[in-house]
Amino acid sequence: MTGAAPRNPALFWLALAIAATALVVLPFALSGIGTTWVRVTNLALLYVMLALGLNIVVGFAGLLDLGYIAFYAVGAYTYALLASPHFGLHLPFWVILPIGAGIAALFGVLLGAPTLKLRGDYLAIVTLGFGEIIRIFLNNLSRPINITNGPQGVWGIDPFRIDGLNFSGKQTVLGLSFSGPIKYYYLLVLLVAAVITLTLRLQNSRIGRAWEAIREDEVAARAMGINTTNLKLLAYAMGATFGGVAGGGFAAVPALLSPGRFGLGEAVLVGFVGGGGRHGQEWGVVLGAILLSFVPEILRFSVGPVQQSLFGRTLIDPEVIRMLLFGLALVLVMLFRPAGLLPSAVRKRELAERSE
Repeated sequence: MTGAAPRNPALFWLALAIAATALVVLPFALSGIGTTWVRVTNLALLYVMLALGLNIVVGFAGLLDLGYIAFYAVGAYTYALLASPHFGLHLPFWVILPIGAGIAALFGVLLGAPTLKLRGDYLAIVTLGFGEIIRIFLNNLSRPINITNGPQGVWGIDPFRIDGLNFSGKQTVLGLSFSGPIKYYYLLVLLVAAVITLTLRLQNSRIGRAWEAIREDEVAARAMGINTTNLKLLAYAMGATFGGVAGGGFAAVPALLSPGRFGLGEAVLVGFVGGGGRHGQEWGVVLGAILLSFVPEILRFSVGPVQQSLFGRTLIDPEVIRMLLFGLALVLVMLFRPAGLLPSAVRKRELAERSE
């Protein structure tokens, strides 16, 4: 699905109805196993939103951004500071999320403006440095004026509330018990659906085609009259906007935020998921975000008990195994799926032509 009309409308709507039903039932099925898995699903949805925003920058416009985690941090801290006892402000989330998205978009423009002439590895290094600068600032803005509370982070963050509906508490509706994570799940599903719809529409719009032209050959795009400067800045700003919204959701769920959550490891993980290849395939991004959210948790709950049953003790820490598998996955994808897990038709055709 790329935004074009489906070839078989009846089959399309049937598949959509099945997918919607599965999404509605999923949190109750997962809560039967444990509430932890609903929380992991919520984290996966945040990663999907974050990766789709990065996909606009890297996949659509071809701008290699390794500092995208900075916009996630900006959105998260905007929500945390405006909805916590830190400054005594407790604004509603529907006010804070647009503010966080706007501030993140501003930071996106601030990142994009000085890097317009950089490409490839040089652009990657500068954006990676930008992400680290934001993290260091968040870690040190506690004196002389305490803005971010430094490495201690911000706590007591307000949950989402809508007309008395508190997303952190349990509520019974029509005999069904909705826990806090389940309510967050449904809200995040709606946000992710909106982001996916917007990115699909963007891909086939005039702006999306202009981004594609810049990605393939910036000089030729400029010669055809495309304003590459404005469109690059727009890509940075729009991608950062999604990152800011995802960051706000991330801050509200645990009610605790610290700079350590936005380190280099997280930046590499998000960059790996959200690159989208050279042709910005959204569904590959969604699949990657889900896999890289669930696989570490599955290993966390399985590797330890398996080693205990086999050897009587834990020989290898699950975190070490996770990093080993992550590195192995990188190598295997590059060798056997260079176009991505779910490559676009254009990318597959390009690789087929090169192999001939």
